[in-house]
Order: sequence, then C-alpha cells, then structure tokens
Amino acid sequence: MPTRVDTPRPVFPASVEQIPAAMRQEYYEAGARYLIDGQVCRWDGPCQKVLSPVCVGPAGGLAPCPIGHYPLMTDRQALQALEAASRAYDHGRGLWPTMSVADRIRHVADFIPRMEAVRDEVVRLLMWEIGKALPDARKEFDRTVDYIRDTIQALKELDRISSRFAIEHGFVAQIRRSPLGVVLCMGPYNYPLNETFTTLIPALIMGNTVIFKPPKHGVLLHAALLDGLAECFPPGVVNTVCGDGPTVVGPLMASGRIDVLAFIGSAKVASILKHQHPRPNRLRCVLGLEAKNPAVILPDADLDLAARECVLGAFSFNGQRCTAIKIIFVHRRVAEEFCSRLAAAVSQLQVGMPWEEAVQITPLPEDGKPAWLRSLVDEAVARGARILNPGGGTIDHTLFYPAVLYPAHPQTQICQVEQFGPVVPVLPYEDESEVIDWVVRCPVGQQAALFGNEPQRLSRLIDTLVNQVCRVNINSQCQRGPDTFPFTGRKDSAEGTLSVSDALRVFSIRSLVAAKANEVNEQIISQIVSGRHSKFLSTDFIF
Repeated sequence: MPTRVDTPRPVFPASVEQIPAAMRQEYYEAGARYLIDGQVCRWDGPCQKVLSPVCVGPAGGLAPCPIGHYPLMTDRQALQALEAASRAYDHGRGLWPTMSVADRIRHVADFIPRMEAVRDEVVRLLMWEIGKALPDARKEFDRTVDYIRDTIQALKELDRISSRFAIEHGFVAQIRRSPLGVVLCMGPYNYPLNETFTTLIPALIMGNTVIFKPPKHGVLLHAALLDGLAECFPPGVVNTVCGDGPTVVGPLMASGRIDVLAFIGSAKVASILKHQHPRPNRLRCVLGLEAKNPAVILPDADLDLAARECVLGAFSFNGQRCTAIKIIFVHRRVAEEFCSRLAAAVSQLQVGMPWEEAVQITPLPEDGKPAWLRSLVDEAVARGARILNPGGGTIDHTLFYPAVLYPAHPQTQICQVEQFGPVVPVLPYEDESEVIDWVVRCPVGQQAALFGNEPQRLSRLIDTLVNQVCRVNINSQCQRGPDTFPFTGRKDSAEGTLSVSDALRVFSIRSLVAAKANEVNEQIISQIVSGRHSKFLSTDFIF
C-alpha cells in the first residue's frame, strides 16, 4: 500500500510475489532489437542492462530490478541507419517524399491499430522503466494515439487550404508544404513515448525520413513498436539507433547529412549536437530545453486553489516535467498561510509503487538523482530555509520524498537550476518588481503561473510576462496541453514551436509552382491537374 509523505516507511515490495500478477514485468528479451531499412533486426553485440527504479527484495537486500537490455550500437550501425534514411529520401526523389499527402496519411493511419495492439505492453514498460504511475502511463499512451489522429486531421485541413490556386499580379501559383530531408528525433525520458512521437509523427507525415534515438531511460517500450513501424512504412523511412549518445549520435551529426534535429533535453547537449554539424546553416532545429517556471501568489489569491494547483504543478510525476512549477513566489502578507496549506497538501501525497492505487510519488529512474536532490535541499537549509512538510527530502533507495522549502534564498542552487524532481523552493516577496527582476534575469523562459483575482494587477503582470515567457497561466498550473495550443519557449527554453498544427509547419517548408497567367501556361497547368500527372500540382480534396 502507498504511504503518506509525512510517515516515511518501506514501500518497496519484498518479493515479486507481492506485486499483482498483471503488473509484473518479465525480463524483456525483445529489447535487443533495432529497425533499419525496413528490417527489425536482433542485436547480438554488447548490450546495456536496464535496471528499473523499482527495487525488489527483503530488508537489507533491496535492489533495482533488472527488466531487460538494449543494444549498445556502434557508429557503424548509426551510419547504416543514416544511409537507409538518406536513400529513402534520395534528395527529395524517394518514394516517401514524393508520395501524395493522402497516401502518407494512410500509412500513418495504418500504424494506429498496430500501436494500440501493444498498449498494455508499452504501459507496463513505462511503469517499470521510468517509474510512471499506472494512470499516467495509460494517459501518455492514449494521448499519443490521440495526437497521431489529431495530426492526421490537421494535415487534411492544411492540405485542403493548399489545394487551391492563387492568382496574384499576373501570376498563377500553387503553394504547398514540402519535406526538409532526414530528421534525427531524440525524445526525453520523462515522456519517452509522447514527446518522441510529437516530433516523429509530424516529421514522417510531412514526407521526411527519420532516425530516432530513444532516451537512455525508456528504450524498451519503443522496442514493442518496431514491428508496427516496419510494417506500415516503406524501407528506410523510419530507423532506430540505440546506445551511448556520443557514439551513435556524434557520427550522425558530424556527417552533415542530418537536415533537421528534433531534440528534447538539456541546452548543453543541444549546443554540443548543433556544433557537431559541419553545415549549421543547413540544419533546422526543433528544440525543447530547460525551464524554471515560476508561480506567483498575489496577496488577493484564493490560497486553497493556489496551493492545490501548485502541488499538481510542482509534484505531478515527481516534478519531472519541463512544464512543472519549479519555483514559487508568494507575497509576504499571505506567505505563512499559503505555505501552511501547501505543506499540508504535499503531506497528503501518496508515495509508493507505480501500480498502486492513488500513488502520486514514485521511484526516480536517474542514477544518483535522490542524492543530488538532497544536496540541493541541504544547501537551502544551510542558507536559512526550512523543510515545511514532515519527512520531506527523505531518501529511500530510488524514492525521494517531496519537500517544500521556505524561505528559500534566491542565490541557492535550488532557485537557480532546473531541479526536475519533487522539491520546490518558496520565496517571499514584497513588491512584484522583485519577481519580474528574477524572471528577466532567468536564462530560460517557458511558462509562468499567476494566482490572483484583481484584474488590474493581473493585467500588469501579464503584459510584462508575455514578453519573457511563452505561456502565462491564470489560476492554474503550468502545462503543455491541449496539444492544439502552441508549445515553445524563449531564451534557452526552446527553438521552434510545437502543437498539432505548428509541428506540421516546423518539419516542412513552403514550396510553390508559379507561372505567368497566360493562355498557354493556364492550359498546361489545367492539363497537369486534370490528368493527375503531378502529386504536388493538384486540386484533389482530402476528406
């Protein structure tokens, strides 16, 4: 059973028999596979063993549970994947980039039932690989399927608009979107399925060929999808690489043959990858990077609502979200009352195993993460902060019990770095200019959350913050959804914009066919269109 955060006690299973049979994960041998040039191949070289953040064993013998292994591929296999993707694209002349939009849509749509067929397998691996709670794992899978369907509909709408001709200043033209080339997709471990597919699917459906590297934590679950990808797409259109990043990704970037980098992770790694490309002016980047999203509690805020939303924003999936609330500013007038309610709400969070009912805090997958988070807490306490919730900051193997720190000193690490874990600093302020100054100085700028009820005060903050961050949330937590909304950031937080419709544009470029509007040219265009000789120059309407 889960335990409350204010009463830390052992929550890991003492044996496999204590785990519900439907939730157990057998050793996943199928992880040692990869997809290149339309073939799902079994890897017989060196492998990386996958240890779950879920520990199993008796007292004194508790240890991370081994759940599978994945290939440690070399630069040779990475370049084979690149060659396959390049051959399939063939400088825009390949089958996939020249295929009609309607046909590409059919290929993507055919993948949906094959993906749904392995839902239980992928969900269980999400729980065991990254410690995601069962409801959240199911939600990530279902949201990804919905995203694919929404992408199909968005492309249909975009293509309908493009199916008409424009006549301007004596020219007749048709403007459509064309693919960019070979795309390298790299998703993050916190949403290894959803965030990978929010770049993979739009890149594919727009006619690009793709190489994707699963994150270090979250490789096995992608292995379950390889057969479906191989069946639904022409050879070389989708390829996978696994292993050490510098070993397999470095050669891809250094080749100069990657046209688009879609990466979600740290700004440091993104910078390294970009600088490895010998032709940076030819590289388009779609990046989702760090964030340090602030919540601002105004003196007239509904404190119950603010505390409830801040708990959701700061501690959902252990705070391992780029959109998480990572620092809270509260007006000194209401600071003690707000912190009391926040700490009480955090103390009610359920800590336990991913499959347990109502669990909210689960084991962390990153090696050494609990100890690092504890170092942030210790520094904050040494500089005057208190841990407001009993048991906060306690470590139990891979579990880190959530902590609220108040009053946090602005110069401590917890107020400067993206903690990406279940701990949040709270800082009191007297004047809103203190908050604005912090936001202006902050090197990242994704979102902010404002809690208050006075329209004039909120308006002043909104008008300033929208030029510092890309989404301001009113009386609600920071978040990405719905997926139809633009998702991006300022400063070092992002490059490019993702939403269902924006992603189609970011993985393509506007191309047009134009001619002087005279009788000869109009007759030629009419014959091309009526005879359906061109897939680009077409007035076909996709229903």
